[in-house]
Amino acid sequence: MDSDFGVERELSDLQKHRSLYQPELPPCLQGTTIRVEFGDATTTADPSGAHSISRAFPHTYGQPLAHFLRATSQVPDAQIITEHPPIRVGVVFCGRQSPGGHNVIWGIYTALKLHNPNSILLGFLGGSEGLFAQKTLEITDDVLSTYKNQGGYDLLGRTKDQIKTTEQVNAALATCKALKLDGLVIIGGVTSNTDAAQLAETFAEAKCPTKVVGVPVTLNGDLKNQFVEANVGFDTICKVNSQLISNVCTDALSAEKYYYFIRLMGRKASHVALECTLQSHPNMVILGEEIASSKLTLFDLTKQICDAVQARAEQDKNHGVILLPEGIIESIPEVYALLQIETEKLLAHLVETEMNKRLKEGTYKGKKFNAICHFFGYQARGSLPSKFDCDYAYVLGHVSYHILAAGLNGYMATVTNLKSPLNKWRCGAAPISAMMTVKRYSRGPGISSIGKPAVHPAAVDLTGKAYELLRQNATKFLMDDVYRNPGPLQFDGPGADTKTVTLCVEDQDYMGRIKKLQEYLDKVRNIVKPGCSQDVLKAALSAMASVTDILSVISPSSTGSTPV
Repeated sequence: MDSDFGVERELSDLQKHRSLYQPELPPCLQGTTIRVEFGDATTTADPSGAHSISRAFPHTYGQPLAHFLRATSQVPDAQIITEHPPIRVGVVFCGRQSPGGHNVIWGIYTALKLHNPNSILLGFLGGSEGLFAQKTLEITDDVLSTYKNQGGYDLLGRTKDQIKTTEQVNAALATCKALKLDGLVIIGGVTSNTDAAQLAETFAEAKCPTKVVGVPVTLNGDLKNQFVEANVGFDTICKVNSQLISNVCTDALSAEKYYYFIRLMGRKASHVALECTLQSHPNMVILGEEIASSKLTLFDLTKQICDAVQARAEQDKNHGVILLPEGIIESIPEVYALLQIETEKLLAHLVETEMNKRLKEGTYKGKKFNAICHFFGYQARGSLPSKFDCDYAYVLGHVSYHILAAGLNGYMATVTNLKSPLNKWRCGAAPISAMMTVKRYSRGPGISSIGKPAVHPAAVDLTGKAYELLRQNATKFLMDDVYRNPGPLQFDGPGADTKTVTLCVEDQDYMGRIKKLQEYLDKVRNIVKPGCSQDVLKAALSAMASVTDILSVISPSSTGSTPV
Protein backbone atom coordinates (compact mmCIF):
# COMPACT_ATOMS: atom_id res chain seq x y z
CA MET A 1 0.00 0.00 0.00
CA ASP A 2 1.28 3.47 -0.80
CA SER A 3 2.11 5.24 2.45
CA ASP A 4 0.28 8.38 1.30
CA PHE A 5 -3.12 6.72 1.11
CA GLY A 6 -5.49 5.57 3.83
CA VAL A 7 -3.31 6.65 6.74
CA GLU A 8 -4.91 7.98 9.91
CA ARG A 9 -4.87 11.75 9.87
CA GLU A 10 -4.53 14.35 12.61
CA LEU A 11 -7.85 16.13 12.83
CA SER A 12 -8.70 19.54 14.20
CA ASP A 13 -11.43 19.84 16.82
CA LEU A 14 -13.89 20.83 14.10
CA GLN A 15 -12.89 17.88 11.92
CA LYS A 16 -13.31 15.54 14.88
CA HIS A 17 -16.77 16.97 15.48
CA ARG A 18 -17.65 16.43 11.82
CA SER A 19 -16.33 12.85 11.83
CA LEU A 20 -18.88 11.99 14.52
CA TYR A 21 -21.83 13.12 12.41
CA GLN A 22 -23.97 10.16 11.33
CA PRO A 23 -26.02 10.75 8.17
CA GLU A 24 -29.54 9.36 8.13
CA LEU A 25 -31.09 7.05 5.58
CA PRO A 26 -34.43 7.43 3.78
CA PRO A 27 -37.00 4.79 4.80
CA CYS A 28 -36.51 2.87 1.53
CA LEU A 29 -32.90 2.06 2.48
CA GLN A 30 -33.49 1.05 6.08
CA GLY A 31 -33.39 -2.55 7.25
CA THR A 32 -31.75 -5.60 5.69
CA THR A 33 -34.48 -6.50 3.19
CA ILE A 34 -34.24 -4.87 -0.22
CA ARG A 35 -37.43 -4.17 -2.14
CA VAL A 36 -36.99 -3.15 -5.76
CA GLU A 37 -39.66 -2.34 -8.32
CA PHE A 38 -38.76 -2.31 -12.00
CA GLY A 39 -40.41 0.12 -14.37
CA ASP A 40 -40.68 0.07 -18.12
CA ALA A 41 -37.70 -0.27 -20.44
CA THR A 42 -35.85 3.03 -20.89
CA THR A 43 -35.12 5.00 -24.04
CA THR A 44 -33.12 8.21 -24.53
CA ALA A 45 -34.07 11.88 -24.43
CA ASP A 46 -32.76 12.15 -28.02
CA PRO A 47 -34.72 9.62 -30.12
CA SER A 48 -32.58 10.37 -33.18
CA GLY A 49 -29.58 8.90 -31.37
CA ALA A 50 -31.37 5.86 -29.96
CA HIS A 51 -30.25 3.56 -32.77
CA SER A 52 -26.58 4.53 -32.39
CA ILE A 53 -26.71 4.09 -28.62
CA SER A 54 -28.52 0.73 -28.77
CA ARG A 55 -26.01 -0.51 -31.36
CA ALA A 56 -23.06 0.58 -29.19
CA PHE A 57 -24.58 -0.87 -26.01
CA PRO A 58 -26.51 -3.99 -27.06
CA HIS A 59 -26.27 -5.63 -23.62
CA THR A 60 -27.05 -2.63 -21.42
CA TYR A 61 -29.32 -0.39 -23.48
CA GLY A 62 -33.07 -0.34 -22.82
CA GLN A 63 -32.89 -1.69 -19.28
CA PRO A 64 -35.72 -0.69 -16.94
CA LEU A 65 -35.70 1.92 -14.21
CA ALA A 66 -35.37 0.58 -10.69
CA HIS A 67 -37.15 2.04 -7.66
CA PHE A 68 -36.16 1.01 -4.13
CA LEU A 69 -39.17 0.80 -1.82
CA ARG A 70 -39.77 1.09 1.89
CA ALA A 71 -40.79 -2.01 3.83
CA THR A 72 -44.40 -0.86 4.18
CA SER A 73 -44.90 -0.40 0.41
CA GLN A 74 -47.70 -2.50 -1.03
CA VAL A 75 -46.34 -3.23 -4.51
CA PRO A 76 -47.23 -6.77 -5.59
CA ASP A 77 -44.66 -6.94 -8.42
CA ALA A 78 -41.73 -5.76 -6.30
CA GLN A 79 -38.70 -8.03 -6.06
CA ILE A 80 -37.89 -8.76 -2.43
CA ILE A 81 -34.27 -9.62 -1.68
CA THR A 82 -33.66 -11.18 1.72
CA GLU A 83 -30.60 -13.32 1.03
CA HIS A 84 -27.30 -11.42 0.96
CA PRO A 85 -24.31 -13.67 0.29
CA PRO A 86 -20.89 -12.10 0.89
CA ILE A 87 -19.66 -10.08 -2.09
CA ARG A 88 -16.45 -8.34 -3.11
CA VAL A 89 -16.75 -4.78 -4.36
CA GLY A 90 -14.14 -2.38 -5.71
CA VAL A 91 -14.46 1.40 -5.63
CA VAL A 92 -12.43 4.01 -7.51
CA PHE A 93 -12.29 7.81 -7.58
CA CYS A 94 -12.22 9.07 -11.16
CA GLY A 95 -11.85 12.66 -12.24
CA ARG A 96 -11.31 15.66 -10.02
CA GLN A 97 -11.94 15.61 -6.29
CA SER A 98 -15.30 16.84 -5.07
CA PRO A 99 -16.38 17.39 -1.44
CA GLY A 100 -18.38 14.42 -0.15
CA GLY A 101 -16.63 11.70 -2.15
CA HIS A 102 -15.40 9.96 1.01
CA ASN A 103 -18.98 9.56 2.22
CA VAL A 104 -19.89 7.58 -0.89
CA ILE A 105 -17.27 5.03 0.15
CA TRP A 106 -18.52 5.13 3.74
CA GLY A 107 -22.07 4.49 2.55
CA ILE A 108 -21.03 1.53 0.37
CA TYR A 109 -18.99 0.05 3.22
CA THR A 110 -21.76 0.43 5.78
CA ALA A 111 -24.35 -1.14 3.47
CA LEU A 112 -22.04 -4.04 2.62
CA LYS A 113 -21.33 -4.87 6.25
CA LEU A 114 -24.96 -4.34 7.31
CA HIS A 115 -26.22 -6.95 4.86
CA ASN A 116 -23.31 -9.37 5.31
CA PRO A 117 -20.32 -8.74 7.60
CA ASN A 118 -18.19 -11.02 5.43
CA SER A 119 -18.44 -8.77 2.38
CA ILE A 120 -15.26 -6.97 1.30
CA LEU A 121 -14.76 -3.43 -0.03
CA LEU A 122 -11.51 -2.70 -1.86
CA GLY A 123 -10.48 0.85 -2.73
CA PHE A 124 -8.20 1.36 -5.71
CA LEU A 125 -5.21 3.53 -4.89
CA GLY A 126 -4.41 6.40 -7.19
CA GLY A 127 -7.64 6.43 -9.19
CA SER A 128 -7.88 4.69 -12.54
CA GLU A 129 -4.12 4.00 -12.60
CA GLY A 130 -4.56 1.99 -9.41
CA LEU A 131 -7.45 0.12 -11.04
CA PHE A 132 -5.26 -0.86 -14.01
CA ALA A 133 -2.35 -1.84 -11.73
CA GLN A 134 -4.52 -3.76 -9.21
CA LYS A 135 -3.30 -1.57 -6.33
CA THR A 136 -5.89 -1.84 -3.56
CA LEU A 137 -6.59 -0.96 0.04
CA GLU A 138 -9.19 -2.91 1.99
CA ILE A 139 -11.64 -0.46 3.52
CA THR A 140 -12.23 -1.00 7.24
CA ASP A 141 -13.70 0.95 10.14
CA ASP A 142 -10.20 1.99 11.19
CA VAL A 143 -9.32 3.20 7.69
CA LEU A 144 -12.54 5.21 7.46
CA SER A 145 -12.38 6.70 10.96
CA THR A 146 -10.61 9.95 10.04
CA TYR A 147 -12.20 10.35 6.59
CA LYS A 148 -15.91 10.36 7.44
CA ASN A 149 -17.56 13.66 6.46
CA GLN A 150 -14.17 15.02 5.38
CA GLY A 151 -13.27 16.72 2.11
CA GLY A 152 -10.86 15.67 -0.62
CA TYR A 153 -10.07 12.31 -2.19
CA ASP A 154 -6.95 11.63 -0.12
CA LEU A 155 -8.27 8.36 1.32
CA LEU A 156 -7.54 6.69 -2.03
CA GLY A 157 -6.27 9.48 -4.29
CA ARG A 158 -7.30 10.00 -7.89
CA THR A 159 -6.09 10.55 -11.42
CA LYS A 160 -7.73 12.43 -14.24
CA ASP A 161 -7.16 9.57 -16.69
CA GLN A 162 -10.07 8.11 -18.56
CA ILE A 163 -10.88 4.42 -18.84
CA LYS A 164 -11.09 4.78 -22.57
CA THR A 165 -8.51 2.95 -24.66
CA THR A 166 -8.71 -0.75 -25.43
CA GLU A 167 -5.65 -1.34 -23.25
CA GLN A 168 -7.20 0.50 -20.31
CA VAL A 169 -10.54 -1.30 -20.61
CA ASN A 170 -8.80 -4.65 -20.85
CA ALA A 171 -6.66 -3.80 -17.82
CA ALA A 172 -9.79 -2.97 -15.81
CA LEU A 173 -11.39 -6.22 -16.95
CA ALA A 174 -8.29 -8.19 -15.95
CA THR A 175 -8.28 -6.53 -12.52
CA CYS A 176 -11.93 -7.33 -11.82
CA LYS A 177 -11.39 -10.95 -12.85
CA ALA A 178 -8.17 -11.33 -10.86
CA LEU A 179 -9.70 -9.83 -7.71
CA LYS A 180 -12.97 -11.75 -8.25
CA LEU A 181 -15.04 -8.60 -7.86
CA ASP A 182 -18.82 -8.86 -7.85
CA GLY A 183 -19.14 -5.13 -8.29
CA LEU A 184 -17.13 -2.07 -9.34
CA VAL A 185 -18.32 1.39 -8.25
CA ILE A 186 -16.99 4.34 -10.25
CA ILE A 187 -17.24 7.74 -8.56
CA GLY A 188 -17.08 10.70 -10.94
CA GLY A 189 -18.71 13.04 -13.43
CA VAL A 190 -19.88 12.87 -17.04
CA THR A 191 -16.69 11.40 -18.48
CA SER A 192 -16.24 8.87 -15.69
CA ASN A 193 -19.82 7.67 -15.96
CA THR A 194 -19.54 7.35 -19.73
CA ASP A 195 -16.52 5.15 -19.03
CA ALA A 196 -18.55 3.21 -16.46
CA ALA A 197 -21.22 2.50 -19.07
CA GLN A 198 -18.59 1.27 -21.54
CA LEU A 199 -17.01 -0.96 -18.90
CA ALA A 200 -20.42 -2.42 -18.04
CA GLU A 201 -21.05 -3.21 -21.70
CA THR A 202 -17.59 -4.73 -22.16
CA PHE A 203 -17.94 -6.85 -19.02
CA ALA A 204 -21.34 -8.10 -20.16
CA GLU A 205 -19.94 -8.98 -23.59
CA ALA A 206 -17.04 -10.84 -21.96
CA LYS A 207 -19.41 -12.59 -19.56
CA CYS A 208 -17.48 -11.10 -16.64
CA PRO A 209 -19.66 -11.33 -13.49
CA THR A 210 -18.54 -7.91 -12.21
CA LYS A 211 -21.42 -5.41 -12.24
CA VAL A 212 -20.51 -1.76 -12.82
CA VAL A 213 -22.25 1.11 -11.00
CA GLY A 214 -21.73 4.85 -11.48
CA VAL A 215 -22.18 7.56 -8.83
CA PRO A 216 -22.73 11.25 -9.82
CA VAL A 217 -19.95 13.15 -8.05
CA THR A 218 -18.65 16.33 -9.69
CA LEU A 219 -18.17 19.84 -8.36
CA ASN A 220 -19.18 21.38 -11.72
CA GLY A 221 -22.81 20.31 -11.27
CA ASP A 222 -23.07 19.46 -14.98
CA LEU A 223 -24.07 15.80 -14.67
CA LYS A 224 -27.74 16.72 -14.78
CA ASN A 225 -30.50 15.06 -16.72
CA GLN A 226 -34.01 13.75 -16.20
CA PHE A 227 -32.71 11.14 -13.74
CA VAL A 228 -30.04 13.13 -11.87
CA GLU A 229 -31.07 16.24 -9.94
CA ALA A 230 -27.75 17.14 -8.32
CA ASN A 231 -24.13 16.07 -8.04
CA VAL A 232 -22.22 15.40 -4.84
CA GLY A 233 -19.92 18.35 -4.15
CA PHE A 234 -21.84 21.07 -5.98
CA ASP A 235 -23.69 22.20 -2.85
CA THR A 236 -20.42 22.59 -0.93
CA ILE A 237 -18.53 24.29 -3.75
CA CYS A 238 -21.25 26.91 -4.22
CA LYS A 239 -21.66 27.64 -0.51
CA VAL A 240 -17.94 28.06 0.09
CA ASN A 241 -17.48 30.19 -3.04
CA SER A 242 -20.54 32.28 -2.19
CA GLN A 243 -19.06 33.23 1.17
CA LEU A 244 -15.76 34.21 -0.48
CA ILE A 245 -17.62 36.24 -3.10
CA SER A 246 -19.72 37.92 -0.41
CA ASN A 247 -16.59 38.86 1.52
CA VAL A 248 -15.22 40.49 -1.62
CA CYS A 249 -18.54 42.28 -2.18
CA THR A 250 -18.33 43.75 1.30
CA ASP A 251 -14.75 44.82 0.66
CA ALA A 252 -15.77 46.49 -2.61
CA LEU A 253 -18.60 48.34 -0.88
CA SER A 254 -16.23 49.47 1.86
CA ALA A 255 -13.40 50.79 -0.33
CA GLU A 256 -15.71 52.03 -3.11
CA LYS A 257 -12.93 52.11 -5.72
CA TYR A 258 -12.32 48.57 -6.99
CA TYR A 259 -13.94 46.27 -9.50
CA TYR A 260 -13.35 42.62 -8.69
CA PHE A 261 -13.27 40.09 -11.54
CA ILE A 262 -13.76 36.62 -10.05
CA ARG A 263 -13.30 33.47 -12.12
CA LEU A 264 -15.08 30.35 -10.89
CA MET A 265 -14.74 26.69 -11.85
CA GLY A 266 -16.86 25.37 -14.68
CA ARG A 267 -15.23 24.58 -18.02
CA LYS A 268 -18.17 23.17 -19.98
CA ALA A 269 -21.09 24.75 -18.13
CA SER A 270 -21.74 27.76 -15.88
CA HIS A 271 -23.77 26.12 -13.10
CA VAL A 272 -21.37 27.20 -10.32
CA ALA A 273 -21.37 30.82 -11.49
CA LEU A 274 -25.17 30.90 -11.73
CA GLU A 275 -25.72 29.37 -8.29
CA CYS A 276 -23.13 31.61 -6.60
CA THR A 277 -24.80 34.65 -8.15
CA LEU A 278 -28.19 33.63 -6.78
CA GLN A 279 -26.65 33.12 -3.34
CA SER A 280 -24.38 36.17 -3.02
CA HIS A 281 -25.89 38.77 -5.43
CA PRO A 282 -22.77 40.23 -7.08
CA ASN A 283 -23.30 43.03 -9.59
CA MET A 284 -22.82 40.96 -12.72
CA VAL A 285 -22.32 37.42 -13.95
CA ILE A 286 -21.36 36.44 -17.48
CA LEU A 287 -22.50 32.90 -18.35
CA GLY A 288 -20.86 30.97 -21.16
CA GLU A 289 -24.28 29.77 -22.29
CA GLU A 290 -25.45 33.38 -22.76
CA ILE A 291 -22.42 34.18 -24.89
CA ALA A 292 -22.88 31.08 -27.03
CA SER A 293 -26.61 31.72 -27.46
CA SER A 294 -26.16 35.37 -28.42
CA LYS A 295 -22.91 34.75 -30.33
CA LEU A 296 -21.19 37.58 -28.48
CA THR A 297 -17.67 38.57 -29.49
CA LEU A 298 -14.96 39.64 -27.09
CA PHE A 299 -15.65 43.23 -28.13
CA ASP A 300 -19.37 42.79 -27.34
CA LEU A 301 -18.56 41.39 -23.92
CA THR A 302 -16.10 44.19 -23.13
CA LYS A 303 -18.64 46.80 -24.18
CA GLN A 304 -21.35 45.18 -22.06
CA ILE A 305 -19.17 45.35 -18.94
CA CYS A 306 -17.99 48.90 -19.71
CA ASP A 307 -21.57 50.10 -20.17
CA ALA A 308 -22.41 48.62 -16.78
CA VAL A 309 -19.41 50.34 -15.16
CA GLN A 310 -20.44 53.65 -16.73
CA ALA A 311 -24.08 53.28 -15.63
CA ARG A 312 -22.93 52.64 -12.05
CA ALA A 313 -20.53 55.59 -12.16
CA GLU A 314 -23.45 57.86 -13.06
CA GLN A 315 -24.91 56.89 -9.68
CA ASP A 316 -21.54 57.62 -8.03
CA LYS A 317 -20.75 53.92 -7.67
CA ASN A 318 -17.19 53.18 -8.73
CA HIS A 319 -16.94 49.65 -7.46
CA GLY A 320 -18.43 46.27 -8.28
CA VAL A 321 -18.07 42.51 -8.42
CA ILE A 322 -18.27 40.50 -11.65
CA LEU A 323 -18.35 36.68 -11.85
CA LEU A 324 -17.02 34.65 -14.77
CA PRO A 325 -16.99 30.86 -15.30
CA GLU A 326 -13.56 29.53 -16.26
CA GLY A 327 -14.91 28.08 -19.51
CA ILE A 328 -16.19 31.41 -20.82
CA ILE A 329 -13.37 31.58 -23.36
CA GLU A 330 -14.65 28.39 -25.00
CA SER A 331 -17.83 30.28 -25.90
CA ILE A 332 -16.00 33.09 -27.72
CA PRO A 333 -14.85 31.77 -31.12
CA GLU A 334 -12.15 34.33 -31.86
CA VAL A 335 -10.26 33.67 -28.63
CA TYR A 336 -10.86 29.93 -28.25
CA ALA A 337 -7.20 29.38 -29.10
CA LEU A 338 -6.34 31.28 -25.90
CA LEU A 339 -7.95 28.58 -23.73
CA GLN A 340 -5.16 28.63 -21.18
CA ILE A 341 -5.44 32.37 -20.59
CA GLU A 342 -6.60 33.75 -17.24
CA THR A 343 -9.97 35.03 -18.42
CA GLU A 344 -10.57 37.44 -15.59
CA LYS A 345 -7.25 39.21 -16.23
CA LEU A 346 -7.92 39.45 -19.96
CA LEU A 347 -11.36 41.00 -19.46
CA ALA A 348 -10.14 43.30 -16.69
CA HIS A 349 -7.38 44.59 -18.99
CA LEU A 350 -9.75 45.11 -21.93
CA VAL A 351 -12.32 46.89 -19.76
CA GLU A 352 -9.62 49.10 -18.21
CA THR A 353 -8.35 50.05 -21.67
CA GLU A 354 -11.85 50.91 -22.89
CA MET A 355 -12.73 52.89 -19.75
CA ASN A 356 -9.50 54.93 -20.05
CA LYS A 357 -10.43 55.64 -23.66
CA ARG A 358 -13.92 56.79 -22.65
CA LEU A 359 -12.39 58.92 -19.87
CA LYS A 360 -10.18 60.75 -22.38
CA GLU A 361 -13.07 61.21 -24.79
CA GLY A 362 -15.21 62.63 -21.99
CA THR A 363 -18.01 60.07 -22.36
CA TYR A 364 -17.12 58.55 -18.98
CA LYS A 365 -16.90 60.91 -16.02
CA GLY A 366 -16.40 58.46 -13.16
CA LYS A 367 -13.25 57.70 -11.22
CA LYS A 368 -10.29 55.88 -12.76
CA PHE A 369 -11.15 52.21 -13.27
CA ASN A 370 -9.27 49.84 -10.92
CA ALA A 371 -9.56 46.07 -11.27
CA ILE A 372 -8.55 43.26 -8.91
CA CYS A 373 -8.66 39.66 -10.18
CA HIS A 374 -9.27 36.38 -8.38
CA PHE A 375 -9.68 32.72 -9.27
CA PHE A 376 -11.75 30.76 -6.77
CA GLY A 377 -11.21 27.09 -7.46
CA TYR A 378 -9.15 24.93 -5.17
CA GLN A 379 -10.17 26.97 -2.12
CA ALA A 380 -13.64 25.42 -2.33
CA ARG A 381 -12.69 22.09 -3.86
CA GLY A 382 -10.83 20.97 -0.74
CA SER A 383 -13.49 22.14 1.71
CA LEU A 384 -15.20 20.10 4.37
CA PRO A 385 -18.43 18.93 2.72
CA SER A 386 -21.75 20.54 3.59
CA LYS A 387 -24.38 18.65 5.55
CA PHE A 388 -26.32 18.11 2.33
CA ASP A 389 -23.33 16.63 0.52
CA CYS A 390 -22.50 14.42 3.51
CA ASP A 391 -26.04 13.05 3.53
CA TYR A 392 -26.43 12.79 -0.23
CA ALA A 393 -23.12 11.01 -0.76
CA TYR A 394 -23.74 8.56 2.09
CA VAL A 395 -27.20 7.71 0.71
CA LEU A 396 -25.79 7.23 -2.80
CA GLY A 397 -23.27 4.80 -1.34
CA HIS A 398 -26.11 2.71 0.12
CA VAL A 399 -28.02 2.90 -3.16
CA SER A 400 -24.91 1.59 -4.96
CA TYR A 401 -25.01 -1.53 -2.79
CA HIS A 402 -28.73 -1.98 -3.46
CA ILE A 403 -28.03 -1.84 -7.19
CA LEU A 404 -25.43 -4.59 -6.89
CA ALA A 405 -27.69 -6.69 -4.65
CA ALA A 406 -30.37 -6.48 -7.34
CA GLY A 407 -27.88 -7.77 -9.90
CA LEU A 408 -27.95 -4.64 -12.07
CA ASN A 409 -25.14 -3.65 -14.44
CA GLY A 410 -24.48 -0.34 -16.17
CA TYR A 411 -26.68 1.69 -13.82
CA MET A 412 -26.18 4.99 -12.01
CA ALA A 413 -27.29 5.44 -8.41
CA THR A 414 -30.03 8.09 -8.26
CA VAL A 415 -31.79 10.00 -5.51
CA THR A 416 -34.64 12.34 -6.44
CA ASN A 417 -36.98 14.74 -4.67
CA LEU A 418 -33.83 16.15 -3.09
CA LYS A 419 -35.31 19.55 -2.27
CA SER A 420 -37.63 17.82 0.22
CA PRO A 421 -36.55 16.56 3.68
CA LEU A 422 -34.34 13.46 3.62
CA ASN A 423 -37.11 11.13 4.76
CA LYS A 424 -38.95 11.93 1.53
CA TRP A 425 -36.02 11.30 -0.81
CA ARG A 426 -36.71 8.68 -3.48
CA CYS A 427 -33.92 6.23 -4.22
CA GLY A 428 -33.48 4.26 -7.39
CA ALA A 429 -31.26 3.51 -10.34
CA ALA A 430 -31.27 4.40 -14.02
CA PRO A 431 -29.29 2.84 -16.88
CA ILE A 432 -26.40 5.13 -17.80
CA SER A 433 -27.12 4.47 -21.47
CA ALA A 434 -30.51 6.20 -21.02
CA MET A 435 -28.63 9.39 -20.10
CA MET A 436 -26.56 9.40 -23.27
CA THR A 437 -26.82 11.53 -26.38
CA VAL A 438 -25.01 11.47 -29.69
CA LYS A 439 -23.54 14.81 -30.71
CA ARG A 440 -23.33 15.72 -34.37
CA TYR A 441 -20.50 17.78 -35.76
CA SER A 442 -20.63 19.47 -39.17
CA ARG A 443 -17.64 18.74 -41.39
CA GLY A 444 -18.65 20.74 -44.41
CA PRO A 445 -21.64 21.70 -46.58
CA GLY A 446 -24.14 18.87 -46.57
CA ILE A 447 -21.84 16.64 -44.52
CA SER A 448 -22.35 15.63 -40.90
CA SER A 449 -20.41 13.32 -38.66
CA ILE A 450 -21.99 11.48 -35.75
CA GLY A 451 -19.94 11.30 -32.58
CA LYS A 452 -19.82 8.46 -30.11
CA PRO A 453 -22.65 8.04 -27.57
CA ALA A 454 -21.72 9.67 -24.27
CA VAL A 455 -23.09 11.32 -21.16
CA HIS A 456 -22.53 14.97 -22.08
CA PRO A 457 -22.28 17.95 -19.71
CA ALA A 458 -25.60 19.71 -19.22
CA ALA A 459 -25.48 23.43 -19.98
CA VAL A 460 -27.36 26.03 -17.95
CA ASP A 461 -30.93 25.99 -19.25
CA LEU A 462 -31.62 29.51 -20.51
CA THR A 463 -35.34 28.72 -20.42
CA GLY A 464 -35.24 27.24 -16.92
CA LYS A 465 -36.55 28.64 -13.65
CA ALA A 466 -33.12 29.30 -12.13
CA TYR A 467 -31.97 31.41 -15.08
CA GLU A 468 -35.32 33.22 -15.12
CA LEU A 469 -34.79 34.09 -11.44
CA LEU A 470 -31.42 35.57 -12.36
CA ARG A 471 -32.89 37.63 -15.19
CA GLN A 472 -35.66 38.96 -12.94
CA ASN A 473 -33.05 40.28 -10.51
CA ALA A 474 -30.25 41.25 -12.91
CA THR A 475 -30.95 44.99 -12.91
CA LYS A 476 -31.32 45.11 -9.13
CA PHE A 477 -28.08 43.16 -8.67
CA LEU A 478 -26.26 45.49 -11.08
CA MET A 479 -27.38 48.84 -9.74
CA ASP A 480 -28.52 48.46 -6.14
CA ASP A 481 -25.64 46.62 -4.37
CA VAL A 482 -27.96 44.12 -2.71
CA TYR A 483 -24.99 41.98 -1.68
CA ARG A 484 -25.94 38.96 0.39
CA ASN A 485 -23.56 37.04 2.66
CA PRO A 486 -24.67 33.47 3.47
CA GLY A 487 -21.73 33.19 5.89
CA PRO A 488 -19.38 30.25 6.35
CA LEU A 489 -20.46 26.67 5.81
CA GLN A 490 -22.86 25.68 8.58
CA PHE A 491 -23.06 22.17 10.05
CA ASP A 492 -25.53 23.00 12.83
CA GLY A 493 -28.02 25.77 13.44
CA PRO A 494 -29.20 28.40 10.92
CA GLY A 495 -28.15 27.59 7.39
CA ALA A 496 -27.19 23.98 8.05
CA ASP A 497 -30.13 22.59 6.10
CA THR A 498 -30.21 25.10 3.25
CA LYS A 499 -29.89 23.73 -0.27
CA THR A 500 -28.80 25.33 -3.50
CA VAL A 501 -31.21 27.83 -5.02
CA THR A 502 -31.14 26.07 -8.36
CA LEU A 503 -32.18 22.77 -6.77
CA CYS A 504 -35.03 24.40 -4.87
CA VAL A 505 -36.54 26.39 -7.75
CA GLU A 506 -36.33 23.75 -10.46
CA ASP A 507 -39.25 21.39 -11.06
CA GLN A 508 -37.58 18.00 -10.84
CA ASP A 509 -38.24 14.52 -9.37
CA TYR A 510 -38.50 12.94 -12.81
CA MET A 511 -38.19 9.46 -11.31
CA GLY A 512 -41.13 10.16 -8.98
CA ARG A 513 -43.29 11.45 -11.82
CA ILE A 514 -42.45 8.46 -14.01
CA LYS A 515 -43.59 6.22 -11.17
CA LYS A 516 -46.78 8.27 -10.76
CA LEU A 517 -47.49 7.91 -14.48
CA GLN A 518 -47.09 4.15 -14.18
CA GLU A 519 -49.60 4.14 -11.34
CA TYR A 520 -52.14 6.01 -13.49
CA LEU A 521 -51.62 3.60 -16.38
CA ASP A 522 -52.13 0.67 -14.02
CA LYS A 523 -55.37 2.23 -12.76
CA VAL A 524 -56.61 2.62 -16.33
CA ARG A 525 -55.87 -1.04 -17.00
CA ASN A 526 -57.73 -2.06 -13.85
CA ILE A 527 -60.78 0.06 -14.71
CA VAL A 528 -60.97 -0.68 -18.42
CA LYS A 529 -61.04 -4.47 -18.40
CA PRO A 530 -62.90 -6.67 -20.88
CA GLY A 531 -66.48 -6.63 -19.71
CA CYS A 532 -66.53 -2.99 -18.64
CA SER A 533 -69.43 -0.83 -19.80
CA GLN A 534 -69.56 0.79 -23.23
CA ASP A 535 -69.49 4.25 -21.63
CA VAL A 536 -66.29 3.49 -19.72
CA LEU A 537 -64.64 2.10 -22.85
CA LYS A 538 -65.69 5.12 -24.98
CA ALA A 539 -64.41 7.57 -22.37
CA ALA A 540 -61.09 5.74 -22.11
CA LEU A 541 -60.62 5.62 -25.89
CA SER A 542 -61.45 9.31 -26.29
CA ALA A 543 -59.09 10.36 -23.49
CA MET A 544 -56.22 8.15 -24.64
CA ALA A 545 -56.63 9.34 -28.25
CA SER A 546 -56.33 12.97 -27.09
CA VAL A 547 -53.29 12.23 -24.96
CA THR A 548 -51.62 10.34 -27.82
CA ASP A 549 -52.22 13.20 -30.25
CA ILE A 550 -50.73 15.75 -27.85
CA LEU A 551 -47.67 13.61 -27.07
CA SER A 552 -47.10 12.97 -30.78
CA VAL A 553 -46.90 16.72 -31.38
CA ILE A 554 -44.48 17.55 -28.58
CA SER A 555 -42.30 14.43 -28.82
CA PRO A 556 -38.91 15.18 -30.47
CA SER A 557 -39.20 12.06 -32.62
CA SER A 558 -42.18 13.52 -34.46
CA THR A 559 -40.74 16.97 -35.13
CA GLY A 560 -37.80 15.85 -37.18
CA SER A 561 -35.49 18.03 -35.10
CA THR A 562 -31.94 16.96 -34.44
CA PRO A 563 -30.67 18.02 -31.00
CA VAL A 564 -27.04 19.03 -30.87
